[in-house]
Amino acid sequence: MKLQRGKVLVDPPASASSDIAFILIIFFLVCAAVQPETGISQVLPKTEEKKDKQEQSKNLEVSITPTSIVLNGSPLKLPEFAQRLTAALKQKTRDADKIVTVKSSPDTPYPLWIDVSQTIKEAGGILTLELESDRVINVE
Repeated sequence: MKLQRGKVLVDPPASASSDIAFILIIFFLVCAAVQPETGISQVLPKTEEKKDKQEQSKNLEVSITPTSIVLNGSPLKLPEFAQRLTAALKQKTRDADKIVTVKSSPDTPYPLWIDVSQTIKEAGGILTLELESDRVINVE
């Protein structure tokens, strides 16, 4: 007696392909998150909420706009800015007096901001950013 064998089709379980896809997604997310960030490393000092007016006037203030750099109220170009900043920081002896507050407009080009921050660092200043903060004061 001869037995006939029928063709048996075996389908892999449908849940296995979704598990494999999920594991691959997790694998690529973990691998992508390990890439180191690049850029200029800067240590920014913490800002304090309360500042004395006397201490605030000691700090050099720099405002960056797309067309100019303003150091303590006088607009300058980058080479003049570097010279005046270096001269102003040479007069200061303590590290607390070498803080340079930088405020930039939203449309400031990134290369200009990087040039100014590198100039401050090379001149021996400590870069700190002035951030805008909205406060709501309720008056009763």
